[in-house]
Amino acid sequence: KNSLQKTSTCSSVNPSGVFVSPYALNLSSFTKLIKRLQERHPEFSKQEIVEAVQELRKINKGVLSGLAISSIEEKTSAIL
Repeated sequence: KNSLQKTSTCSSVNPSGVFVSPYALNLSSFTKLIKRLQERHPEFSKQEIVEAVQELRKINKGVLSGLAISSIEEKTSAIL
């Protein structure tokens, strides 16, 4: 009877209204973050921005998950 029941996956819509697939790689978010930071800080190289994000991760006990992208962007900007 319940053979049609499937396990559900969590998907969501982000604040800008764009559907976020549960299968999207975190790499996509990282790439978007770097792009946003490059637009915000054109005076820094991509490598310098990546290093600042890595520094933030180090400061934050090795993790960035759980922080909003905007928060990561603000904190990285402060490091730059």
